[in-house]
Amino acid sequence: MGLLVAAGVYVGSAIVSLNGLASAAKAGDGAAVLARTDTTRLRRSLVDQIVSAYLAQLGQNRPVKPLERLAANTYGATIADAMIAKMLTAENLTSILNKGEINAGDTNATMYRLSEIDASSVFETLKRISPTKPVEFAIKFGNAHSDGGVSMHFEGNGWKLSGIQLPPTAVQMLAHNLAMGRRGNG
Repeated sequence: MGLLVAAGVYVGSAIVSLNGLASAAKAGDGAAVLARTDTTRLRRSLVDQIVSAYLAQLGQNRPVKPLERLAANTYGATIADAMIAKMLTAENLTSILNKGEINAGDTNATMYRLSEIDASSVFETLKRISPTKPVEFAIKFGNAHSDGGVSMHFEGNGWKLSGIQLPPTAVQMLAHNLAMGRRGNG
């Protein structure tokens, strides 16, 4: 019985936090969105997606050399981090979550919106949630992986946004910008 209550509190607190994040995004409250975000984890999540897509683009026509992989994971990650810094302003992050608009330099893409999720509908929200770690879960925006989603991580006294799963088209555009940045700087 105690385990069932603990599981209920665990899932309930996650849904309440998700609802708070979605409400802050709907209201356009960038400060509240940032307060509910672990920006370090979020940044790392986005950089990893972009660098992985960049390496996949490199490997389409030939094997990626170990030195290229190392360069992409160090130098490329630095360039990707600069692109992501532009995305993670209070205004841009709120726009991504509320409107589904991804703006990073020359890249403009769209995705499903967190603000479309009605977290007050518990059973519908539970269908979207999948645990990834004991202290982290993913929320799908749509039915397909390509629809995107977010991750929430339990930290301190509550759940915080720790990742945005960008649609493949957006990741490909950002990876293309990464390649262009490398050519322009190197």
